[in-house]
Amino acid sequence: MKRYGHYIGGNELAPRGGRYLGTENPYTCETWAEVARGDADDVNAAVSAAKAAFANPAWSGITASKRGALLRKVADLIAEEAPRLAQIEQRDNGKLASEVNAQVRYVSDYFHYYAGLADKVQGHVIPNDKGGALTYIRYEPKGVIGIITPWNSPLTLTSWKLAPALAAGCTAVIKPSEFTSCAIVEFADLFRRAGFPDGVVNVVTGLGEEVGAPLVSHPEVAHVGFTGGEAAGVRVYELAARGLKTVTLELGGKSPNIIFEDADFDQALNGVFSGIFAASGQSCQAGSRLLLQRSIYDRFVERLVAFTQSIRLGDPSLADTQMGPIATRPQFEKILKYIEIAKKEGARCVAGGKARPDLGGQFVEPTVFTDVDMRMRIAQEEVFGPVLCVIPFEDEADAVRIGNDVAFGLAAAVWTRDLQRAMSMTSKLKAGTVWVNNYRATSFTAPFGGMKRSGVGRESGMDAVREYLDTKCVWIAAR
Repeated sequence: MKRYGHYIGGNELAPRGGRYLGTENPYTCETWAEVARGDADDVNAAVSAAKAAFANPAWSGITASKRGALLRKVADLIAEEAPRLAQIEQRDNGKLASEVNAQVRYVSDYFHYYAGLADKVQGHVIPNDKGGALTYIRYEPKGVIGIITPWNSPLTLTSWKLAPALAAGCTAVIKPSEFTSCAIVEFADLFRRAGFPDGVVNVVTGLGEEVGAPLVSHPEVAHVGFTGGEAAGVRVYELAARGLKTVTLELGGKSPNIIFEDADFDQALNGVFSGIFAASGQSCQAGSRLLLQRSIYDRFVERLVAFTQSIRLGDPSLADTQMGPIATRPQFEKILKYIEIAKKEGARCVAGGKARPDLGGQFVEPTVFTDVDMRMRIAQEEVFGPVLCVIPFEDEADAVRIGNDVAFGLAAAVWTRDLQRAMSMTSKLKAGTVWVNNYRATSFTAPFGGMKRSGVGRESGMDAVREYLDTKCVWIAAR
């Protein structure tokens, strides 16, 4: 059985407390590796290594263009190692091979993009009303960054934070989910191979309260980038506030997928599948609320149910599998609990609704509920699984009202051939990303993040680099 240590200062190290956690394959439910169970001492060692690297002229003294060159080297290594990294991640979280392979290959593109941005961070001269002085703005790296990522897309969501942080000139300590740490430890060693100074990228694995909390609270950590659930995000925000740290929080969603009567039905149906059943619904941007204009409600639901019942569940490594297992045992149990809550509250289950133990792993059938009232928990709370609520609406105003009637504001989608309606809807929906006639499109060039309780700050694009920079104003008086 493979055993993974922490990655600190360019070396893989055993946990100081000598403890390890088993990591399971969610398809076979077998433990296939062990990862270090870290503690505050391990966190302190990693932060010390990152602080030393930040001060080291081998990192802080190089030009932004040379930082970009290092990022290009690691991007090439990621592309080279993508099949191996994808295999490890898939074994950890059970995602479809086709999806995880595409995601890991795209990680290389993220690093190439930020390699190009590294020397495009430019200050500027500003006019002042004092006279006799030159005033200019410069942007400086914040320092050591704490990165905490979830189990659904560990390499992708780590890269969303790490690539812009390194482009800005910061160093990092990564705390991956205890369920999916293996690929991140392997990933960290690529930076050593690419020529990054030791300590620029570090990884400490373990549990949230034993590793995550000490990392967020550490006085030498300047900023925390976090992706995860709302409750954990609030906890991170509270701990960071005590140290007056800045944060980037990408949290949950209950995103509306809104289909008008003039939409292309085939295109919209594929968008519904991508929105809720891709990644077995384990996505913060999942389109878990399907809003259908009442005039098409019955026809669309009929097609949706037939489509849902045809989805092939099974071995995520096989090319013809369309939906894999749930990544963790606690999440599997949570999804089943929400299904029962929905039934008790009066929602009608028209497809799925059961576990599939006959498939050998942690499988939940793709599930569709109708007769959903917006007061139900199933309509308001993030399930993070393949569970879809279908809700009728009358007109554009009704769709906006229902779409915005949740605490979250991460994403939304609108399906219509009417350009004026599309533009009106995108301006009225309270969401950080709004798609029109597509779902789940993201890019390293485009900022991503939420409104309301879906988070703070933005990832991807130039906006992400700014999260890791401090603004300094300089005044130079003429003699």
